[in-house]
Amino acid sequence: MMLRITLPDNNIPEREYIIRFLFADLLGLPFSVNTDANASHYSISFESNEIIIRDGFFSLNPEPLSYLKKEALPGKIVFVRNEFTTEDDIPVIFGTDEMLVTEHRIICGIDIFASAFFMLSRWEEYVNRSRDDHDRFPGSESIALKHGFLHRPVVNEYAEMLWNMLCRLGYSGERRHRSYEPAFTHDVDILDYPSAGRAIAADILKRKDIKGAVKHLKHYLKTGQSPYDFFDFLMDSSEELGAQSHFYFMASSSNMPRDPKSYLDSKRFRAKIREIKGRGHIIGFHPGYYTYNDPERWTAEKENLEKAADTSITEGRQHYLRFDIEKTLRIWEMNNMEIDSTPSYAQDEGFRCGTGDVFHVFDFLQRRQLKLKERPLVVMDGTLHQYKKYSHEKALSVVRHYISAGRKYNSPVTLLFHNSSFYGEWEGYSSVYSRILCL
Repeated sequence: MMLRITLPDNNIPEREYIIRFLFADLLGLPFSVNTDANASHYSISFESNEIIIRDGFFSLNPEPLSYLKKEALPGKIVFVRNEFTTEDDIPVIFGTDEMLVTEHRIICGIDIFASAFFMLSRWEEYVNRSRDDHDRFPGSESIALKHGFLHRPVVNEYAEMLWNMLCRLGYSGERRHRSYEPAFTHDVDILDYPSAGRAIAADILKRKDIKGAVKHLKHYLKTGQSPYDFFDFLMDSSEELGAQSHFYFMASSSNMPRDPKSYLDSKRFRAKIREIKGRGHIIGFHPGYYTYNDPERWTAEKENLEKAADTSITEGRQHYLRFDIEKTLRIWEMNNMEIDSTPSYAQDEGFRCGTGDVFHVFDFLQRRQLKLKERPLVVMDGTLHQYKKYSHEKALSVVRHYISAGRKYNSPVTLLFHNSSFYGEWEGYSSVYSRILCL
């Protein structure tokens, strides 16, 4: 059953982008779009039924890009409940709590489209110039964290609300069948731990850590392997679920702080690449610390990795989650990358983009949809252990929350566990990881 969607005649690329994502990508419903210079709100109609979504944002900023100002950021966020919400309430990022329901018409004051566009496009990070020591937009500055909904996939909630309104008016079309899918990603910052002799010597001479030296000795005597060689464990774990692991390798040779020493010329790297390929897992790119706003350095590193790994690279994630909303994604697009998985806050787990779903990037400055897609990172091991300092049980319960959300909304959930996150101060995280995969 075809839906007829009418839009006000301004900010057309922005409006059409979010319409496509909600109705085509998430709901999978057929629709046509037209604009009306006399329209002041969104209209979604079929047969003799109509849903009016009040325009609470773009018509207030009708000129192209005129919304890119601090004054346009949402102020007080209210949470409302109505018969169409899937949770106890839903945040109104833009719009009002108005909800009028009759037999053939629903008027909704929540501007679902501007609210979802706000989360996906991340234009918030352009007008709010707050940055941390690594030049990252911090989660503590985000509207979602400040108002307590970073842990919720609100874009998916908006899509479900639209669907429920359609069903209330008797829409009989079928929506797209989707299912929860976990994505297991592993940034390989450091491929190998120092040799047994070097590690033990450093424990004794540099750190004065006799217990650490004994621990290293016992590990090497017991396994004969590097404490960071958890590749088989990660692949075995994914294979048990019929999934693939995504290993993102570095290729920096800057010899500068924050960039680990290059490992592309090592025998271990070549052996791991052969093994990962042979087992059908995915090799991706982890651009170095200084690449996020430097296209020449980014491209050179990618070419080095593709040459060393003898494979084409189409996905990955920025080192340290460094991300410039004006530059980074354009660099990825320019290099014909298919999927970026950077957007997440290092200090705070959650839905930075309001969803765990894969979606096309919208370059809001150029006002166009890119070929590049985002697969937003939802939970990182470093957030749980280093920033939040959660106990193992607390970390498990946090991940359980996000996996439950993924199952509820039939949405992917992307996790990041480094190959080096299971030894030393990370001891016990292999058990946490195994239990996560059983959730």
